[in-house]
Amino acid sequence: MSIVDNKKAFHDYFIEERFEAGMVLEGWEVKAIRAGRVQLKEAYVIVRQGEVYLFGCHISPLPTASTHIHPDPVRTRKLLLNAEEIKKLIGKVERAGYTLVPINMHYAKGRIKCEIGLAKGKKQHDKRESEKQRDWQREQQSILKQNRR
Repeated sequence: MSIVDNKKAFHDYFIEERFEAGMVLEGWEVKAIRAGRVQLKEAYVIVRQGEVYLFGCHISPLPTASTHIHPDPVRTRKLLLNAEEIKKLIGKVERAGYTLVPINMHYAKGRIKCEIGLAKGKKQHDKRESEKQRDWQREQQSILKQNRR
């Protein structure tokens, strides 16, 4: 079940491979995510010292958060992947010019997971082309609906 999707990632990048990663979260963050107070729009993923981190993901704290905790909504969060997957990602990002973007956040067996994508950036003409394709698909569907009547 999806919690939040990053639609901007599909607009700006060609997603070539997907990985499901666990997240290191604090208690207040889990409660806020379950309440739907998370945003991936400006988020990105970085590999640093053999570990994968999620930057810029905004999790708004609930107003009922405890008084002794000072929540940081955009703190850096560690992503949990297998060592083999991390090595593969490091190779692709450093050598092949790929980028890592968070695609969505979802539940898997009661746990909150972040799906990250290995992506290549789109040029402006690629963005226009994918928009034309989307419009054409929409037009085709409406023509088919009219023909069925």
